[in-house]
Amino acid sequence: MSVIVTGSIATDYIMKYPGRFLEHILPEAGKLSVSFLVEEKQMSRGGVGPNIAYTMALLGERPRLMGTVGQDFEEYRAWLEQQGIDTSLVVAYPGEFTATFTVITDLDQNQIAGFHAGAMSRGRELTYRGLDPSEVDYVIISPHDPEGMLRNCAECRELGLRFIFDPSQQLARFTGEQVLAGMTGAYALTVNDYELELVKSKTGLDERGILDRVELLVVTRGASGASFIGRERRIDVPVARPRVIVDPTGIGDAFRGGLLVGLVRGYPWEVAGRIGALAAVYCLEQMGTMNHRYTLPEFVKRYRENFGDTPELQDLSGE
Repeated sequence: MSVIVTGSIATDYIMKYPGRFLEHILPEAGKLSVSFLVEEKQMSRGGVGPNIAYTMALLGERPRLMGTVGQDFEEYRAWLEQQGIDTSLVVAYPGEFTATFTVITDLDQNQIAGFHAGAMSRGRELTYRGLDPSEVDYVIISPHDPEGMLRNCAECRELGLRFIFDPSQQLARFTGEQVLAGMTGAYALTVNDYELELVKSKTGLDERGILDRVELLVVTRGASGASFIGRERRIDVPVARPRVIVDPTGIGDAFRGGLLVGLVRGYPWEVAGRIGALAAVYCLEQMGTMNHRYTLPEFVKRYRENFGDTPELQDLSGE
């Protein structure tokens, strides 16, 4: 089984603001000029691609990470390999620097973020050509260089690779035609509930129209769980119970990592979704996107505590 995770690779700067952003934003003013004094700051490894791959590795898979990085990546590469992530498809460019992500989170878990692309802008040079399609079960195309993402989707269609289109933060950059181009022929489209409305607005499609182009629509809904919507059925998945809420950064990526493990192992949608939901909670309980850890027995035990037993857990844990 093989999954290629294509997405941004970055260094994260995560900060916390001990107040509420909305108390300082005045829409009637017609302009915005605010400054927030933060209490906490943490630098950590991140990027959508590694975040997804990290969860997959925790759950026993060895995903193949694909992305573009700078000359400063070698220490990060060594760390990823130690976690069980294959970085052979990551391309490093001399004279460039790896992307940087900066985010501030307030008391209501609202976030203000900024992203400097750096070497990520070379993502349009990535290619799946030369790979053996029979050795690839899924490709997930997550946010990186917008042009590169659309080229990734086109190559997957051309080469017959089963792919998941995960536009996320780059939806704001895509036109309606580009969103249609990305999703057409995909196995699945993954979005949160806000992004789904943005997709509908940009493309003019309703859910049925989206499902004319993809087999599966996965919508995460925050505390309301997630929905798996197919052409003939719909499965709603609840959230797992957090022990503490620390930082929401990266929880969507952790969910997708769990989802991919379920899909590549052939689990039912409801099981794949619950694995994703639990993986997301582990991320929520720590500061940063890859600072949480668990063993497979710990994960399976907590799954049973939240959702009950299911035969797939024996396969997941090797029981």
